[in-house]
Amino acid sequence: MKIGIVCYPTFGGSGVVATELGKALAKEGHQVHFITYSQPSRLDFLNENLFYHEVEFRSYPLFEYPPYELALASKMVSVVKNEGLDLLHVHYAIPHASAAYMAKQILKTHGIYIPVVTTLHGTDITLVGKDASYEPVVTFSINQSDGVTSVSEDLKRETYYSFKITNEIEVIPNFIDLEKFKKQKKDHFKKAICPNGEALIVHTSNFRKVKRVMDVVHVFNNIHKVVPSKLLMIGDGPERQPAETLARELGINDAVRFLGKLEAVEEVLSVADLFLMPSEKESFGLAALEAMACEVPVISSNTGGLPELNIQGVTGFMSNVGDVEDMTRKALFILDKDNLPQFKLNAVARAREFDITQILPLYEKYYERVLEKAQALKGLQTS
Repeated sequence: MKIGIVCYPTFGGSGVVATELGKALAKEGHQVHFITYSQPSRLDFLNENLFYHEVEFRSYPLFEYPPYELALASKMVSVVKNEGLDLLHVHYAIPHASAAYMAKQILKTHGIYIPVVTTLHGTDITLVGKDASYEPVVTFSINQSDGVTSVSEDLKRETYYSFKITNEIEVIPNFIDLEKFKKQKKDHFKKAICPNGEALIVHTSNFRKVKRVMDVVHVFNNIHKVVPSKLLMIGDGPERQPAETLARELGINDAVRFLGKLEAVEEVLSVADLFLMPSEKESFGLAALEAMACEVPVISSNTGGLPELNIQGVTGFMSNVGDVEDMTRKALFILDKDNLPQFKLNAVARAREFDITQILPLYEKYYERVLEKAQALKGLQTS
């Protein structure tokens, strides 16, 4: 198949999933064309089946903001025509699904029928899509897609609840590349951070309010009072500065390091003992899955898609959003030297269920179904 993938090229979950999916498809012999405004952060060109098409958009005095959606639709039309694509797979409803609909209608005037698969990742539904100014476009774009997938059952339910969706939504969960995310021998790194054998706790996110980064600091502060420990905070965003301030106010700033954005987060996870994800909302919890693949148990909230990933009392524990004391108690239970080894084994065993080799065939079969449906519809329209 020749597949066009439209995504955000950032470190966010949707961009990571889209990029890793495209790379895996290319390894299987499919020709994959990425269409976005800059090269995706995890994209490499070590495969002859991978291509990148940059969306160029200029600012004009007439526009307060550059019209990215129009430029994206035009680029999709160009790539579909020139590369002979079989299918477009757009990740994130806004603006990708609506731009794809526009491109599809333009291509029809050229006698080209291109099916569109839209994958819903989370905030495109739970945050942006609920904005009254975007809701009609989100609803229309989802309903006009030839195929729709979501990354969890919870997100599927919320989409049906929040929008008047007539299309069928298929759940295909997020995945992990266990060749990349696995425990590595980085003992020297652990020794440098925890020279006296302290427990190492990790949090990764985009540091938005929904991630409840302050809860991470408070939970760690409680743990630190009982167990010698260090905390690594990976990522960046609006809550980083307040979190740094809180760590200083609590007197634990010497035990907390803010590392910013890291490419090789798996190297840090390889030496971690516990991962904290107290988010207010997670449609899936990809960062937690990456930690589990590196044999790191998880303390998380029980919201969104997290109960579909983190098994209570097996791979870690879940608590109500904001319940810092309960998270602390459960974290201390895991960190007990008699309990930690089994939790680590359970975490990686669960991660194997989401290996890319297990999930990729689900996407391939779904593409085939969408293409068959599109061919049948095209036959009806031309007969």
